[in-house]
Amino acid sequence: MATVNFSVPDDVKKAFDQTFKNRNKSAVIAELMRQAVAEAHRDKRRAELFRMLTERRDRRPAASNREIRAVRTAARS
Repeated sequence: MATVNFSVPDDVKKAFDQTFKNRNKSAVIAELMRQAVAEAHRDKRRAELFRMLTERRDRRPAASNREIRAVRTAARS
């Protein structure tokens, strides 16, 4: 198991200690770090998917308003 040392503002440390006073603080911090890593991975994946979708926008077929209206009308019949 690794040891990590970092500095935080005093008010954050005080609030953390009060909030998690009856819990294993190392376990809480480890879980928060896991969540932060997972969130960063999700954000990276979302950005990549958005990039892919917007790149493909110019290449996908387009329909005119008249064509769309005709399909909607036909579907209602």
